Amino acid sequence: MRSDLRISWEIPATPPGLAGRLERFMGPGKSRSENAVETVGLLGCALLLAAGVWNSGAARDWSTAQLVVVALAGLDLIGGVLTNATNAAKRWYHRAGPAARRARLLFVSAHLVHLAAMGLFVLDGDLDWTLGNAVLLLGGAVAVEFAPVRLRRPVAMAVFMAAVLVNLFWLPVATALAWFAPLFFLKLLVCHLVPEAPLEEVRDTDADAHADADADA
Repeated sequence: MRSDLRISWEIPATPPGLAGRLERFMGPGKSRSENAVETVGLLGCALLLAAGVWNSGAARDWSTAQLVVVALAGLDLIGGVLTNATNAAKRWYHRAGPAARRARLLFVSAHLVHLAAMGLFVLDGDLDWTLGNAVLLLGGAVAVEFAPVRLRRPVAMAVFMAAVLVNLFWLPVATALAWFAPLFFLKLLVCHLVPEAPLEEVRDTDADAHADADADA
């Protein structure tokens, strides 16, 4: 036991309608400090990604539509890594009950659209890349999700590294797109599927609570 740390699986109530659905999708009850880290991290990493892609020169050969797809994919993956790593997302997506497992697997499966958009559109119909990564995604997700809870973290790390290495040596892409596979599999296999306890320092939790109360006032 540690008196300076606590775990809370309590999910706060969400409003009805679209606002509530959006809050549940992102993770209900996100603290101001979590929002701040997400915002700063997203802006900083997005700027680094944009600068790297532009400096590679590849963007000049892409159509406007391809640029849009790459930009949206980059923002989604960077933001998704950060969001799925928050305590709020862990509480929501790893809540008790079979509905949570279905939600996690549906969330992962929905990202086949990302692979199709990148492989068939940006990579000019590269079926080997698209199908290869689809197999890695679905196989890795099943391996993580159905592993014993105590093993899910190391299993996720193993399949994540395998996916990155396969992409590096057998499904290579241009340097301007080499970021996609690591961020894609990090978001889904590690950040989303690993059931980590919503661990907080007691003083930080109290500080967030006071800050949220002051903001509401």
